[in-house]
Amino acid sequence: MGSRGVIGDKWSMRVLWACAIGSAIGLYMVAVDRQMKNRERMLAESLKAESDGVGDQV
Repeated sequence: MGSRGVIGDKWSMRVLWACAIGSAIGLYMVAVDRQMKNRERMLAESLKAESDGVGDQV
């Protein structure tokens, strides 16, 4: 009877796994977002450098 108001081990493990999976998904989404921003920045820098280089040659 002492365990009646306490969350059981099965549910605590489920909550723990849900938190772990949620954290992993959040970290994955942040990593994808940063990768996209870095790719866009590198593309913009390369296009700028290319246009600057073409202007110097002319």
